[in-house]
Amino acid sequence: MTTDKEKRRAISREAARRRRRVESDVFGDLSHLLPLQPSVRTHLDKPSIIRLTLSYIRMHTLLKGNVQANADCRPSMRYHQLMDRRDRDGAQEEEEEKKKDTVELEINMYLRTLEGFLMVLSTEGDMIFLSDNVSTYMGLTQTELMGHNIFEYTHPCDHEEIRHNLRLTAEEVWCSEKRDFVMRIKSTLAHRGRSANLKSATWKVLHCQGRSKVCVAPSSVSCLLLTCRPLPLSHTLLSTHTFTSQHSMDMRFTYCDQRVTSLLGYSPEELLGRSIYDLCHTLDTNCLNKNHLNLCLKSQSVSGQYRILVRGGGYVWVESHSAVISSVRSSKSRPSAHQPLCILCVTYVLSGVEEPTLQLSLDQTMPRY
Repeated sequence: MTTDKEKRRAISREAARRRRRVESDVFGDLSHLLPLQPSVRTHLDKPSIIRLTLSYIRMHTLLKGNVQANADCRPSMRYHQLMDRRDRDGAQEEEEEKKKDTVELEINMYLRTLEGFLMVLSTEGDMIFLSDNVSTYMGLTQTELMGHNIFEYTHPCDHEEIRHNLRLTAEEVWCSEKRDFVMRIKSTLAHRGRSANLKSATWKVLHCQGRSKVCVAPSSVSCLLLTCRPLPLSHTLLSTHTFTSQHSMDMRFTYCDQRVTSLLGYSPEELLGRSIYDLCHTLDTNCLNKNHLNLCLKSQSVSGQYRILVRGGGYVWVESHSAVISSVRSSKSRPSAHQPLCILCVTYVLSGVEEPTLQLSLDQTMPRY
């Protein structure tokens, strides 16, 4: 009996080793199919390989759309196409490699110009794809984030706003509506570009803009295509069509530089104590309200395009990048909390004066300086 037990145990151990060997070979082959650098593939564990594979399958389905369904109906043609690809000569492969390098250079140029990264979100909040420059802004790499849910990395107070932007209505199935919102996400970037642990991550404010993409085919997926830019934006040069201002927490001017006179016609002195809402076009009040709410909740925001009334008549289109400046010293009642001091705004004038004969406020009745 003892000999039989030992034989069964030996057979069971050998079968377990064979299963593990086959499993490792399958995961090894699967990892080589992923479009990643060899140095990255060698550090992937089995759950990461499954997570990234599912993300790339969903991304491939999103890009192909209805073409995938037609290809599945002709497996023999797919086989011949694969065989033809294997039989390509070296010249064609070299030409394709050059094309790939050119495309990669163009993509890198676009990402540098964007000052941010790309993100593709499913309607459930799964991060299907992120551009590889996400580590520059978040500290977390592309492979660490892809396949995870956005709600695992964003601030709990922003979850409802994210769900609202992920939700697709019947109208959006036929016309992709724009998305423009601000959210807080975990960042492991420490001082001087060093990376910290995820447990000690801080919140970084992202300005997300994009559109919803709805695929009609049953095998396809619906998603949001977003460009994510960290705030504040790194604009090193302020042009002549830009002015800076400081405001109290209720958006009243406490300081404004001299360039506002040449752009809007108002002197900095007469703006002190006035609210930005007094200068805003009535139809764009909701835009300022949203920006003001984001500032109070998230400390940074981008207003989007709105109209400011010009002295003498008419209006100009502007966009404000704002941040809340906090006090260095904490209060006695809340030692760990920093009290907000003011709101700093950089306003970019995007157009010339439109409808110069239109006067919507008493302030416009006086001539420009």
